[in-house]
Amino acid sequence: MSNHVLSTDTQAILLLCASFGQNRQTEPQPLTLSEYNLFADWLLENQMRPANLLEATAKEQLQQITNKKLNPDRLLALLKRGAMLSLAVEKWTNQGLWVMGRSDRNYPKRLKQRLRHSAPAILYGVGNLELLSLGGLAIVGSRDIDEDGLSYTQRVTQTSAEQAIQVISGGARGVDQAAMLGVLEAGGTSVGVLADSLTKAGVNSKYRSSIKEGRLTLVSSYDPDAGFNTGNAMGRNKYIYALADYALVVNSTVNQGGTWAGAVEALAKIKDIPVFVRSRMLLALPEASDSEGVSHPHVSDGNLELQRKGAKPFPSEPWNSSLKDVLVMSASNPELVSPEPVLEIAPQPVQLCSKHSKDIYEVVLPVILNHLQRPIDIKSLAESLNVRQSQMQDWLNLAVMEGKVRKTNKPVAYVVSQEVTQLSLL
Repeated sequence: MSNHVLSTDTQAILLLCASFGQNRQTEPQPLTLSEYNLFADWLLENQMRPANLLEATAKEQLQQITNKKLNPDRLLALLKRGAMLSLAVEKWTNQGLWVMGRSDRNYPKRLKQRLRHSAPAILYGVGNLELLSLGGLAIVGSRDIDEDGLSYTQRVTQTSAEQAIQVISGGARGVDQAAMLGVLEAGGTSVGVLADSLTKAGVNSKYRSSIKEGRLTLVSSYDPDAGFNTGNAMGRNKYIYALADYALVVNSTVNQGGTWAGAVEALAKIKDIPVFVRSRMLLALPEASDSEGVSHPHVSDGNLELQRKGAKPFPSEPWNSSLKDVLVMSASNPELVSPEPVLEIAPQPVQLCSKHSKDIYEVVLPVILNHLQRPIDIKSLAESLNVRQSQMQDWLNLAVMEGKVRKTNKPVAYVVSQEVTQLSLL
């Protein structure tokens, strides 16, 4: 809300759709998003903008509406709420908030392009507007998260901050809040898409300094003073995904909760946002055992089911190279799109915690190199070692980065590098 001045388009949209802190059942009832979309279509058909509704001729034009779902008298009553609008804008301004309508120049293009009519008619916010256009990694998960999941979330956000990848989440207790605070504490940037209490969050001590530094933006499509509402929490999920380039579901429960619902919706409707899940670690060595201090991280049933629905396993640790490049590669590689059953490369499968993944790689690398004395495609290599293709891809990415394996094109295959072959002869 630059200089605290609303465009006339936004003023009209607020008059039609905002509750101004009142119960939404108060007459006249503000337009729902679907009702506003119907009305927006009517405006387009009549070559009008929302701002035209503030002109003296608006009453006559609105009386020409024939759609039974749009009551002209209700629309006129909503447009007469100018005094309420003035008081609300003054209050929002004093609280440091800004507000924009879907027709505003600064409105996030990602929301309009990806969600179209599902993009919110009004967006309230506090913080740096520019962050809404930067994309990044959406990190979501359940409110109840164990220590292993919390530690995993913190490692992802630490890497994201180090590699200038913005984190987008929902601000709810559990994974969402841990993701946002984690990246901020590591010096990165974040966007929080809230379902309630924007005004309270904007002055919360754990967020305030990052907002002032321009590293955090909080937004909501609901009244800034609105309390928690399950429907609102579900409705905002798509905005989290739409503002991101990639998404990671840390944990979820099948057919339960907002995390599950949001991920299923994103997989079905937001096709250009790759959805990743924290997936089962492939276990791998017969000599590993509980007595050696190996932990068994739990992968939620929801995440496993999301993989079956098309989600991709999030790249395995370590993420020493560019996480963004690995995400691009993982998202575009068709071999990683189809979820596969978890396979083992050892008679006694043991799920290792992420800190052992580098050790596993060092152990299996000689076996991989031995199979790559001639070019071989990843599917054949994974099958020969009885390992999931996504895990093999992660190991091959590391081997290519270290110069131990060379990738060929047409056909795509992998072969041990000449330098490694020469060294083995010495």
